[in-house]
Amino acid sequence: MAKVTEEFDLYGKHYVLETGQVAKQATGACVVKQGDTVVLLTAVVGGKRDDIDFFPLTVDVVERMYAVGRIPGGYIKRETRPSDKGTLMARAIDRPIRPGFPDGFHNDVQIVATIMSNDAENPHDEIGIMGASAALLVGGVPFDGPAAGVCIGRDRETKEWIVNPTYQEKENSDLELSVAGTADYISMVEAGGEEISEEDMLAALEFAQQVLGEFCAAQQRFLDKVNPTPMEYTLDIPDPQIAERVNVYFDEMQARLKGPDKQARKANADALKTEITATFSDEEQAKWGKAIAAAIKSLEKHAMRDMVIATGERVDGRVSTEIRPITTEVGWLPRAHGSGLFTRGQTQVLSVLTLGMLADQQRLDTINPEKHKRYMHQYSFPPYCTGETGRMGAPKRREIGHGALAERALVPVLPSEQEFPYAMRVVSEVLESNGSSSMASTCGSTLALMDGGVPIKRPVAGIAMGLIKEGDDTVILSDIRGIEDFLGDMDFKVCGTERGITALQMDNKAKGLSTEILGRALAQAHEGRKFIMGKMMEALTAPREGISSYAPHVITIQIPTEKIRDVIGSGGKVIRALQEETESNIEVDEDGTVYIASVGEGGEEARRRIELIVKDPEVGEEYTGKVVGIQSFGAFINILPGKDGMLHISKMAQGRIGKVEDVLNLGDEVRVVIADVDPKNGKVSLDRLDKPPVPEGCEAPAPRPRRDGDRDHDRHGHGGRPGGDHRTPRRHH
Repeated sequence: MAKVTEEFDLYGKHYVLETGQVAKQATGACVVKQGDTVVLLTAVVGGKRDDIDFFPLTVDVVERMYAVGRIPGGYIKRETRPSDKGTLMARAIDRPIRPGFPDGFHNDVQIVATIMSNDAENPHDEIGIMGASAALLVGGVPFDGPAAGVCIGRDRETKEWIVNPTYQEKENSDLELSVAGTADYISMVEAGGEEISEEDMLAALEFAQQVLGEFCAAQQRFLDKVNPTPMEYTLDIPDPQIAERVNVYFDEMQARLKGPDKQARKANADALKTEITATFSDEEQAKWGKAIAAAIKSLEKHAMRDMVIATGERVDGRVSTEIRPITTEVGWLPRAHGSGLFTRGQTQVLSVLTLGMLADQQRLDTINPEKHKRYMHQYSFPPYCTGETGRMGAPKRREIGHGALAERALVPVLPSEQEFPYAMRVVSEVLESNGSSSMASTCGSTLALMDGGVPIKRPVAGIAMGLIKEGDDTVILSDIRGIEDFLGDMDFKVCGTERGITALQMDNKAKGLSTEILGRALAQAHEGRKFIMGKMMEALTAPREGISSYAPHVITIQIPTEKIRDVIGSGGKVIRALQEETESNIEVDEDGTVYIASVGEGGEEARRRIELIVKDPEVGEEYTGKVVGIQSFGAFINILPGKDGMLHISKMAQGRIGKVEDVLNLGDEVRVVIADVDPKNGKVSLDRLDKPPVPEGCEAPAPRPRRDGDRDHDRHGHGGRPGGDHRTPRRHH
């Protein structure tokens, strides 16, 4: 194939789609560009899998550091696993692409997105969805496209919509709405916002649907130039008699699905599935095993959905708008800096807060402009939470995605770094799961933050909405259970405060999902959120006044930038000693901001000492200092940390003494007053308070009268000896 290019401009941004030049052995390949950001999307279709009853799609994102002209950090100078951003991009491509394949298509499909150039201006996430769609269609793959992804922002001042905002435009936007789908329907939504109203969010979704249509039209022009050849494939079409024999158990399956307890319901349904399978002979099971399992799964799906559509009753007896029973508790862990236990039905999450210094924030070595993250939210979903066994290890894509959603929901209400100079980490431990654990982690984490004394602007609650759509019949479900998510048409998670939405996430399996239905879902979610918020406030109505006694208390002070070296000391000697002696951690920024963290009273002592270090001595101030050095002409007295003054030998006693050691020795403490501060070099001259009498036998000889020609003592550094005496002065060791 010769190189084919389609260039177009939309909403002030320039885009390019190319194929036919690189990666030509892939089933389909497309290079997509926005500005100087370049992503290569490849799609490869493997052989048909006869041993499975699902669609084996894999999406991988490869982040090359050469894309931003950097060598990977650490010892291994090679990219390894993708960053969390890369994992989230893979999920964002998978979710709108997967529903576009026909039922029964069981060929292996792998999509690889390689970020080859990032201009630090144009993000690569959304254009990757368009590129994946184009790569599939260029290869003639049976995919219901074109599909595209767009990001919608909104200018804080003008309130104008921004399509695919640059990184800089995102900083001045109060909304980041990522939407994927076709010209006809929306299939995936991710959003973060600064308490956006339901009306404004719906308007943004409607605008996004319009923009998707324009990107799909541009992609279609590209495909018309390519004129791809459709690939040949076969679908797994089960024998119709299998469904006929299975569907006679419809009423029995519907009865088995009823019940509030997940494990009991599952056991009843599994027992029926075993009974149905046993009605097929061994020969039939060997021949149709996969098709029988698929038919039973379809029976369960339609039995649950019909129950909701026909009767309005859900598997656990609730009506569509009803929320499961909720209990909340704070301070559940005695030594944690903050903890919140949130239980809703058979979903339970314990969120635990840990506070640290700003230096504890996560440092990011990725191709994205973001260099660090002050708030870290991590979500853990162990197998025991669903009563199962399984592998424990690195977080899976789902765990990373759920943690990112809860993090996005809470970031808009967090205090600024100036208001609360802490790094914050929240871990959400899913202890029990039967639907909506990510929303439970949002609620539990709000409680943990408030329990830890983090002054959040307002509490955040979350709810997961579902949808059952059969023809023109549509039922929106509040607070969905696991089975309603698995067998339903939509998983629509909404998080927000009493003022508006802070995060959204939606996966849609139903084609033809209109913005009118989304508007109804948002309104119903608003009411559910209010109910959940009321239950949360029963545990704690506002953030605690102070942080836990087990958390590091951070004190912030400002010092002159020219004093930073005095606080740090040569080779860090001063600051290390301060940290060790006060049992605190101290950080000094280039602008002179000093952060002191300690558990206990050490922080206040460290603050006092730092303030003394940076203090400029003034004439007339009195100190008790220690003798740290002795010379023939006087003693050096340490009056402040890092600051010494000179006490001349003539000011040490009530009369003249022969040598300093007659009245002072190293380590002695002495009361002094500042007599003078040199304005040029800051050198301090001291006078002794409470001068002692001269010890007997230690008087110095009376000075001889000064003669003409004597050298000036101050200018030449030694006494006016006649004839210019150059004898070497006595040294003290």
